Amino acid sequence: MDCDSIVNPRFDRQMLSEGSSATVVMRCRNAGSWNVGVGAGMTRITTLWIIWASWLCLTANGQMKIPPETVQQWAVSYGKQIIALSTKYSGALLLQKKYKDIEPTVKMEEVDGEELVKKFAEEMEGMLGRKMKSVKRLAEAAEDADLYHEFNATLEFDYYNSMLINSVDKDGNAIELGGEFPLEENEHFNKLQVNTLQSDIQVPTNVYNKDPGILNGVYMSEALNDVFMDNFQKDPTLTWQYFGSATGFFRLYPGIAWTPDENGVVTFDCRNRNWYIQAATSPKDIIIVVDVSGSMKGLRLTIAKHTINTILDTLGENDFVNVIAYSDYVQYVEPCFKGTLVQADLDNREVTNGSLMLINSIHQLSLCNQAIMLITDGAMEDYEEVFQEFNWPERRVRVFTYLIGREVTFADTVKWIACNNKGYYTHVSTLADVQENVMEYLHVLSRPMVINHDHDIIWTEAYMDSALFNTQAQSLLLMTSVAMPVFSKKKETLSHGILLGVVGTDVPLRELMRLAPRYKLGVHGYAFLNTNNGYILAHPDLRPLYKEGKKLKPKPNYNSVDLAEVEWEDTDETLRTAMVKGETGTLSLDVRATVEKGVSCY
Repeated sequence: MDCDSIVNPRFDRQMLSEGSSATVVMRCRNAGSWNVGVGAGMTRITTLWIIWASWLCLTANGQMKIPPETVQQWAVSYGKQIIALSTKYSGALLLQKKYKDIEPTVKMEEVDGEELVKKFAEEMEGMLGRKMKSVKRLAEAAEDADLYHEFNATLEFDYYNSMLINSVDKDGNAIELGGEFPLEENEHFNKLQVNTLQSDIQVPTNVYNKDPGILNGVYMSEALNDVFMDNFQKDPTLTWQYFGSATGFFRLYPGIAWTPDENGVVTFDCRNRNWYIQAATSPKDIIIVVDVSGSMKGLRLTIAKHTINTILDTLGENDFVNVIAYSDYVQYVEPCFKGTLVQADLDNREVTNGSLMLINSIHQLSLCNQAIMLITDGAMEDYEEVFQEFNWPERRVRVFTYLIGREVTFADTVKWIACNNKGYYTHVSTLADVQENVMEYLHVLSRPMVINHDHDIIWTEAYMDSALFNTQAQSLLLMTSVAMPVFSKKKETLSHGILLGVVGTDVPLRELMRLAPRYKLGVHGYAFLNTNNGYILAHPDLRPLYKEGKKLKPKPNYNSVDLAEVEWEDTDETLRTAMVKGETGTLSLDVRATVEKGVSCY
């Protein structure tokens, strides 16, 4: 037996008169099931309810009819209960009342996209400008403090070492460079234990924490404490503020307890961080030339490889690099990069005869800071004729030489090459020597900036805050840093160009993106940021983390994601090119959106 759908006109009219509507649908099949559907909708807020009920139709012959009127009564009863519940718990009447109160003032306006973007840009510029002012105040305070500080080789000074604070010996006494350092959980710093009244000092394990250079630098930089706190009061959105010294110590505000790795070692060295390197030097063209002749075997070759990797770690996306190996002939370590320099981003850094080798290297260099890094266990000649023809008298290309191994038979020749080409010579006899010796070239390249007092402010690419990442503080993971070099202003050191260090502060990208909320952009609108090199800083489709078990880990090379890889429709890189060049205006592109299971559609 089949039953047609039943609609009660009286019921519909009754519900409509109350500002609602309801429809009842009934279906019955032989010895089957009854299905009752009730749909109720209010005037402006619609609630859809579907109720399924089963009923066995039995008669003397196995079948019986239920009158439509009975089903109708059920529907009315269900409908009233549903409307009462939805009205009570949805707050529909309150919403309707509030809407009627403001209805006269509500109006539709067309949004000017160009004006909207301009406003976002101005707000971001203002926010970033406040960060730069904070950094400038730190740089001025550090330079003034050094100006009036006299170096004392016998200085004795106790400071708060972030590795040793709140530690005691077996007798319960505070250990040296430790002492009581109050720490409190702070919501602004993602519930980390911090001290907002004091900064403290981190020193890498390979640096002696009571070296006279460290003690004098820490004592001098105590003046930054007041500036740290004053900056934080003027701009409460500031997060970490810091001073990275050229001697190796790192002053961080607010102060925290530093956690070593599982071996009890602190490998963090502020001088290796991108914000330090980029602020200390201008963009660089670097050719790394490594000797792979027969004598470069075993430990020597291991040291040479470590030296190359350490040099590469000091380069960023504003630098260009290539690696050349030579013995009896010259070969490029990466054949694809033959005869050219490539951007020193993470991807390229991971991929990457003597007279002919030097000629090729000098020809490839073109920018303001140009250098050749010569890594060898000895040079039998000084290549004076090559330098005379291609590099003298201007000496626009500096040559840095790294003598590998314990023997110093050819030290004079290797040293002559560096000193006569405005470079720096260093002897690397063990793996432990590599880090400190490689960093020396940065001080040489920074001298022109220091002498000219070029206080250029730099912004880094996006990176993971490793200290916060270890605490699973996910909301502040993706950061960019603003940094500025600190120079010696003493008259006797002006001609030497002494770099004291770098000051900076971190800016969570989440804070920047809050200035462009989705509700202003519309359901299909979004904002993104990219660097001057076309790499993504922030984008809705950028997923820098992945799950491994219960832990979140950063994806490799997430901060080298190009704009063209995220904005798929920009196949001709029209948008990317315009943004990298800093052009303004509008353009139209067909947009593809990611939908379920990774399938894309227009």
